[in-house]
Amino acid sequence: MTLAPIFRDTTAEITPTRSTIVNDRLLRACRRLPVDRPPVWMMRQAGRYLPEYRAVRARSDFLGMVRTPDLAAEVTIQPVELMNVDAAIIFSDILIVPNAMGMPLTVEEGVGPRFPEPLRSATDLGRLREIEPEEDLAYTLDAIRLVRRELHGRVPVIGFAGAPWTLAAYMLEGGGSASFSVAKRAMHAEPAFLHALLDKLARAVGVFLCAQVRAGAQMIQLFDSWAGALSPADYRTFALPALARAAAIARTSGAPLVVFPHGAPWMLEEVAIATKADVLGLDWRVDPVEGRRIADRLGIAVQGNLDPATLLAPPAVIRSRTRRMLRELDGPGYIANLGHGITPEVPVANARVFIDTVREYETRYEEAV
Repeated sequence: MTLAPIFRDTTAEITPTRSTIVNDRLLRACRRLPVDRPPVWMMRQAGRYLPEYRAVRARSDFLGMVRTPDLAAEVTIQPVELMNVDAAIIFSDILIVPNAMGMPLTVEEGVGPRFPEPLRSATDLGRLREIEPEEDLAYTLDAIRLVRRELHGRVPVIGFAGAPWTLAAYMLEGGGSASFSVAKRAMHAEPAFLHALLDKLARAVGVFLCAQVRAGAQMIQLFDSWAGALSPADYRTFALPALARAAAIARTSGAPLVVFPHGAPWMLEEVAIATKADVLGLDWRVDPVEGRRIADRLGIAVQGNLDPATLLAPPAVIRSRTRRMLRELDGPGYIANLGHGITPEVPVANARVFIDTVREYETRYEEAV
């Protein structure tokens, strides 16, 4: 499938279709409304495990795909067509926000994302500008509009952004890190600098999420991928206030908001309360029973949380583990997902076993709660 022929001469003319959503399980679950079965989608579902994705990737580098609306839309739609998932998450990357703020970004095969000119002190804050999403990140917004038009309301479209702490860590380290020593040094030696950076990022992330909703996204997710790198005390002092500010801006969009504090099961309830999230994302480290307890006590939805490595197991094991997850997490407002992104080495057939197992499950909670 290729979407290129539908263009005339500019993506600026693309507007999302405002049709009724045919499959609205995801949006109903976000509001704890009755569904016939849990909706299911996978983080990184548009990715290298799919041969069709790899065929598109052969025509462009990663950032080229992200920045080309028709390519981003094509791979976004692939899992809907091929895997029968209940949502399409836009193909993008969390680091496009700091890139739009003025930080050069590279993504090399086998190396990963890098900022060649990382931030090092408060004087570097002057290099960062406030973003105007409709101009600086127009390619992602155009891709969302295009996906909405092509799907004709079949399933909802999900937009996303990285949380302020996660983005700050990348910007300070210059890339991924095992220890986050540079970011933590700034936290201890120049706390005012880190707070100022987080403030800038909170606003940028919030306005970008709102722009995605205006473009047609019907659910949005905040990924705090490096939440687990901080102690509870440091997370409360630095990361959580900025995350809450970003969420407060994002909530003005009116779309359901998922917050996913990866690697920080000890912060789940505090994160949910501080952000007023509609949906709490659980990684595979979280006890599903505890995740369900928190969601029910706060009256919110919950998403997760199968270990992605389970998809490397034999099909019988995948089915067994998925059914156990469903039994433990099923209830008002449950969205089935992995506890992190699907990995490139997962066989497509195994991913289908996971999706099909959820689709065959009959929820015990069809009545409104």
